[in-house]
Amino acid sequence: MAQEPATPKTRRLRMRALARLLGPERAAGHTMVPSERAALALRASKPDLTTQAEAVTFLIPLVGPEPVDDWQAVTARLQATLQSLIDQDNPNWRAVVCCQQRPPMPKDDRLSYLPFDDPTPGNDKWRKLSALCAHLPSLALPHGYVMTFDADDILRQGTVSEMLTRQARGGYLVESGFVMDHATGDVARADRRTLVQPLQKPFWKLCGSCAALRHDPAEPLSAEFLRAMTQHEHRMFPYLARLSGQPLTPLSQPSVLYVLNHGENFGARRGRVGFKTRFVQRFKITDAKTLDIIASQFPAP
Repeated sequence: MAQEPATPKTRRLRMRALARLLGPERAAGHTMVPSERAALALRASKPDLTTQAEAVTFLIPLVGPEPVDDWQAVTARLQATLQSLIDQDNPNWRAVVCCQQRPPMPKDDRLSYLPFDDPTPGNDKWRKLSALCAHLPSLALPHGYVMTFDADDILRQGTVSEMLTRQARGGYLVESGFVMDHATGDVARADRRTLVQPLQKPFWKLCGSCAALRHDPAEPLSAEFLRAMTQHEHRMFPYLARLSGQPLTPLSQPSVLYVLNHGENFGARRGRVGFKTRFVQRFKITDAKTLDIIASQFPAP
């Protein structure tokens, strides 16, 4: 299963207009993309966006040991990712790690492992995300948020608390975050572009750990939409969430640290990190005090 291509931006505008003007049922006749059909089906079901969200569930696809050079380094980075969840001041979260081999994980009842045995060759990240979303109904989750999260990223302390305190109707978007080039140690802030920084990029355009969507476990279309959405690159997430009737609210602080160029990223094996390396160099932070604060908020492996 390859990653689904992105919908052209002009088509996205058209689809959103059709859904708004004609309604999701009639708009659905104008699209052939599975994720858009799933979004419009969920929108037509009028998802419950008012019930109290009680927990955040993180879905973590982990590269298997066979295609990597240093499995121990991969699992060490996963440990740091999971520790950033354990360190959250709000305990109402859980995480599922999907991989061919069960990795070492901290002993915590909120952490679970989903075996993956699909032998199809090639990058299996999207097949793992599909398996994780299909696994949601078996988790007996409360009403809450679901966020796909890469196994080498770090969540800022307090992010789960913010989500469950603010109770955003559709979910959350990481507009602001940090990108670290592991090869150089340089760190840059990704954020929405401004007149002062017209070449900036919001975090969600750079990293897949960027969107937490409201999930109603009693509505099968909710899990199906999440599965279809996560087959695309993360740049599609805000569009598809809005098309589904669940627009995303930006989190209030830089909420995720994305670590690239450590040699085992999914993106590195696809040759997709070059422009991100250049981004870090363009916007790297040089103030020592700021870097110390970032290091204290995001303890990277």
